[in-house]
Amino acid sequence: MRVYQLYAFYGQLLTVKQRQAVEWYFGQDLSLAEIADELGTSRQAVHDLLKRSEQAFLDYEEKLGLARSYETEQRHLADLEALLRQLQDKADPRWQQVFQLLAEVRK
Repeated sequence: MRVYQLYAFYGQLLTVKQRQAVEWYFGQDLSLAEIADELGTSRQAVHDLLKRSEQAFLDYEEKLGLARSYETEQRHLADLEALLRQLQDKADPRWQQVFQLLAEVRK
């Protein structure tokens, strides 16, 4: 699951063949044999391709930290929303705008 999450951040940095293999294996749940048939290669070659892709994702995340930053940002936004809900004055219509803006930022 973590590999596919990292794919969302770093997938475009892989080769076309690596992207296909990752998408098919983690996204569409194809077997190594099915992917090997599609790519015209062996199961071992697909396994190696997936392992290299996974290592590339881990290297990118270690250097760039995009997934970690995104997860931290989402936690902070959730905490902010919870705090604002505690402080909200239901009589003031501007609170609805605050929560709409938070929802937009979280997308």
